[in-house]
Amino acid sequence: MLRRDIQIRWSSEDHRGDIALDANSADISTDIGLETAIIISLFTDKRAGADELPIKETSRRGWWGDAVADLPNDQIGSKLWLLHREKELRSVAARAKQYAEESLQWLIETKIASKVEVESELLGNGVLGLAVRISRPGKTELTEYRYNYNWDAQEAKKYAV
Repeated sequence: MLRRDIQIRWSSEDHRGDIALDANSADISTDIGLETAIIISLFTDKRAGADELPIKETSRRGWWGDAVADLPNDQIGSKLWLLHREKELRSVAARAKQYAEESLQWLIETKIASKVEVESELLGNGVLGLAVRISRPGKTELTEYRYNYNWDAQEAKKYAV
């Protein structure tokens, strides 16, 4: 039996994910695919080391559940949030690619994917584009997801009440 999770849909217009509702029943939609897991992996704030924090940043963030993870050093999320004060430079886009690949490495370790490829691109106006391609074991087709990550939205989220 396939495991069903609450479905999260990504809005490229709003640069955020949200719980999806079933249009026919107004119930919460469920997902048996990868997209919700990928959204959580990319856009949940992974705990940063004290030496990784931007200037004037004191919160290392992270998910409280990582403290009681079944596996040592098993952490959910990515460090994309560390880029919210960075300039729009190719070197920053390269770091975003690295952070995204690190956050999705578990797909390979658990053999859900045989290969994960990430491309990052500066789209202008504080928006970073991420393309994620997943190769499944024993399959020839690729599954591709695209996300726009808004640095300004991350800064606004920090100050939201």
